[in-house]
Amino acid sequence: MKYSVDRILTTHAGALPQPDDLKQMHAAKINGQPIDETTFTQRVRESVAQVVKKQIACGLDIINDGEVGKSNFSRYARERLSGFIEREAKPGDHVSSIFARDIVEFGDYFRKRMGGIRGENVKRVFCNGPLKYIGHAALKAELEDFKAGLQGQEYAEAFLPAIAPGTIEHWMKNDYYPNDEAYLIAIADAMRDEYQAIVDAGFLLQIDDPDLPDGWQFMSQMSVSEYRRYAELRVDALNHGLRGIAPERVRFHTCWGSYHGPHKFDIPLRDIVDIILKVKANTYSIEASNPRHEHEWRVWEEVKFPKDKVIVPGVVGHATDIVEHPEVIAERLLRYAKIVGRENVMAGTDCGLGPRVGDAQIAWAKFEAMAEGARIATEKLWRK
Repeated sequence: MKYSVDRILTTHAGALPQPDDLKQMHAAKINGQPIDETTFTQRVRESVAQVVKKQIACGLDIINDGEVGKSNFSRYARERLSGFIEREAKPGDHVSSIFARDIVEFGDYFRKRMGGIRGENVKRVFCNGPLKYIGHAALKAELEDFKAGLQGQEYAEAFLPAIAPGTIEHWMKNDYYPNDEAYLIAIADAMRDEYQAIVDAGFLLQIDDPDLPDGWQFMSQMSVSEYRRYAELRVDALNHGLRGIAPERVRFHTCWGSYHGPHKFDIPLRDIVDIILKVKANTYSIEASNPRHEHEWRVWEEVKFPKDKVIVPGVVGHATDIVEHPEVIAERLLRYAKIVGRENVMAGTDCGLGPRVGDAQIAWAKFEAMAEGARIATEKLWRK
């Protein structure tokens, strides 16, 4: 794992813009429509090579494959696990909405924006048998495509994201295992094949776990103390899945859900920061630039950040199509560097920009601004 030894390094949270034709093929596969698999495979490999070059051209140091081979940062796991079914929701089935607390005050907003509040007459995924990892062929292709795309390129490090057990649990409800703990351990055991394979291939493993904070929204009847126990159980399961993997090979990314909305009732970082730091990782990528959470850099004035770890605050965000000014980005980085030390800070993004900002050109412009902001911060931090 790299540190910002002589300059502020740059990275991002994961998903990057996909070409339109590839997005259409992913959509067709999700809807059960036939596609030419040879064409799809070739297009994914081409797109990986393109996004690798584009990241480097934008000034990113620690890069990934853009997740262009996946339909979604979390949904892909359905194709790599057995032991579940998709069926119509029943009246007693629990709805997991990542804006459940916000809906109480902003129901009109969600009805207008989404054409109704989700939860009725939709299909959901349920675990109905022993979970097993069956995605070895897809994972092998993902690793090989990334290795091919990296050939001949200059970069500091490379990572691949994988989804956390707690976030999988969000969309795959348990109809089989005796309790939450047993179910989470089963997910972790199944996903461990993927976690280990990414590290064995020589890449950093990034664990994506947005539901660690945003579960607070859909577990809307819980108190903070109850939610802390809920979150700790899910971190314990993740650490079980990471057993035997050196923390130096692991990055952990979390956020409060990437939906565009009020986020008024997000759980504060200070209420769960100690639980986040229990994840057996070297690097923590945390949403930090949007108007609801930017002020939380001050949490690190109260909570001592581990001296041998790296924090990657989101200094550009998915919540706006405005391209952040490099000077603003530099100021955000300088705040963190002052508290935790310049060598322990990297520039990152709040979430994956590809599917969330209005246009691919905006996403890449944000990366360019982030790289320039990191250069400005570097000059101020390392000025002789």
